[in-house]
Amino acid sequence: MADNNTVARPYATAIFDVANEAGALVAWSESLSIAGQLLSDSGLVDYLGMPELSDEQRLEFLAGLFSQAGAALLDGSDTKGSNFLKLLLENGRIAVLPEIAEHFEALKAEVENSVDAVITSASPLSSEQVDEMAAALKTRLGREVRVETQIDEDLIGGAVIRAGDVVIDGSLRARLEGLATALIK
Repeated sequence: MADNNTVARPYATAIFDVANEAGALVAWSESLSIAGQLLSDSGLVDYLGMPELSDEQRLEFLAGLFSQAGAALLDGSDTKGSNFLKLLLENGRIAVLPEIAEHFEALKAEVENSVDAVITSASPLSSEQVDEMAAALKTRLGREVRVETQIDEDLIGGAVIRAGDVVIDGSLRARLEGLATALIK
């Protein structure tokens, strides 16, 4: 059985092409992000998997849920959004919507020549430090960088930067682990 990422990729590519052609990448990104967050709840996925529900009932339920959550393109008012949900429901793929949203974001970032970076540090960073790291990443990656920061006191000191496939571990914890490994050899 294929994993969710493998299943999600063609759906994400298809809806990305539709959104890009319509000039609606931002609107689709927002709607898919909201829908993906909602469908990451296993209780909701279990409810939608109940055999006594028809695809029409599932679609009506999801349209109402997405409408309340602000996922405008998936609330039943947009034909392409409704057709996309129908396709997912007919093929039993509604549970992979969170992965579809992730793949959509990756495709969008590629077109926009941007990357999301997460800087995890042991203590809060100043805005100047974040700006310096973002500028260095932009130079290194040759892309626009959107930075998010996180705190992980287990790092002891330093920081770990994740930007796409790039991971830069400058944490004190990693240095200590490297030293311990060297001493064991």
